[in-house]
Amino acid sequence: MPKTLIDLPGRPLLDLVSYARPGPGRRDRLSSVEIGHITRTARRVPEVVVKVLTHGRQDLKGVQRHLDYLGRKGELPIETDEGERIQGPGVEKELLNDWDLEIEEYRRRTALGPRRDRSPPKLVHKVLFSMPAGTPPEKVLKAVRNFAREEFALKHRYAMVLHTDEPHPHVHMVIKAVSEQGVRLNIRKATLRDWRQKFAAQLRREGVAANATERAVRGGSRTQKTDGIYRANLRGESRHMRDRVYAVRSALEKGEFRVEEGKWTLRATRREVEQGWRAVSEILVAQGHPELAAEVRQFAWDLPTPLTEREHIAALLAKRTPHRADHDRATTR
Repeated sequence: MPKTLIDLPGRPLLDLVSYARPGPGRRDRLSSVEIGHITRTARRVPEVVVKVLTHGRQDLKGVQRHLDYLGRKGELPIETDEGERIQGPGVEKELLNDWDLEIEEYRRRTALGPRRDRSPPKLVHKVLFSMPAGTPPEKVLKAVRNFAREEFALKHRYAMVLHTDEPHPHVHMVIKAVSEQGVRLNIRKATLRDWRQKFAAQLRREGVAANATERAVRGGSRTQKTDGIYRANLRGESRHMRDRVYAVRSALEKGEFRVEEGKWTLRATRREVEQGWRAVSEILVAQGHPELAAEVRQFAWDLPTPLTEREHIAALLAKRTPHRADHDRATTR
């Protein structure tokens, strides 16, 4: 489990474990940037979401279908890296021609040679930028636009579409995997953490309260889902989650419910996180920030009990069961 608030390339911005460490290795001061981040985290400022989407084929036709889906078959404008807003049936094909993706697809297939068991390298990356319901959609789009300009301009071609058909405004971005200089973009966990931090900073410049803190440090313990499960669950249409709920309900009814082995890892991580927050609170007091130190202590005290996914489902079922029983009694009268 990660134990840093943010892990920027080359230097952790705030490492809870290092603050809690006894002896000469312990850090004893917080920078103004770190204090700002701690303040946002303790006050539970809305967290940004940046996800890499993996569903769908990554050949030329698959990319074209994805762009067609994002543009809602010509109903929504697609914004390009050159600042153009293109719209209408067939524009996605013109865009991919401009990106020379047909040439890229030919190159990657010939590079495979006789080994057909390997997956060909991706033509594009599909990334989702999202904020909670109530965030102004136009500001989300502007923040993503500014982020992309600073991160990819004159390097990777990209296009994006704002979607507002769900409560949480979000922007889909398609990024050409190979830059204009021939360098392939590889997205790793550290890359996503860096992008979340930059996306949140762009939102704050637009006057939107936004933060980028790792899940474990905020007390989260939910298992990460694939993009398909994640989006289906948001719509209440996830077959995977329905199957998980049915399995937990059946185990509870039979008295066979067992906690996963990962529970002990969650508890160990939580102990380290709480110890780190206490150390941060002590440093804040020493630096003359007693009010913020009190907020941090309260934040650490209020961290939710770490639950595995099965425990979380069981807790939700326990809350819903009385209401369901009342409903069943009412319908049988």
